[in-house]
Amino acid sequence: MNLGKFFQQAEDVQEFKAGATVFAEGTKGDIMYIVLNGELEMLTGGAPVDTIGPGDIVGEMALIDDKTRNATVVAKSDCRLAPVDKRRFMFMVQETPFFALHVMRILADRLRRCQTGTLAAYSQSPNGGAHLNIGV
Repeated sequence: MNLGKFFQQAEDVQEFKAGATVFAEGTKGDIMYIVLNGELEMLTGGAPVDTIGPGDIVGEMALIDDKTRNATVVAKSDCRLAPVDKRRFMFMVQETPFFALHVMRILADRLRRCQTGTLAAYSQSPNGGAHLNIGV
């Protein structure tokens, strides 16, 4: 499921220049993002762990568990991101079961890769792209 196609015309799209921080590790999160264009780099403890590209999501864990961010996300290139707040997230989960299933698949995939130590090396995202879906 490529969520980017559903949000291409969103009015609240945010743009980030290459090098800009989207969010920082340890901060409170109340928004997840859907990548419309560009690439993001995820860092944990300052070390790169993943690249997130168009159609992927980032930041969803903060909407699920209300904990602080466990990674920093920086724009690797100029990016357009569609923000999804908790209210919109909950609506999408309730009204679009495939969205909820998609998020669960992303989280399950990340958990498996963390357990096998292949998180940073994985190069095929669940939506068929060449990027990883790492949630924070």
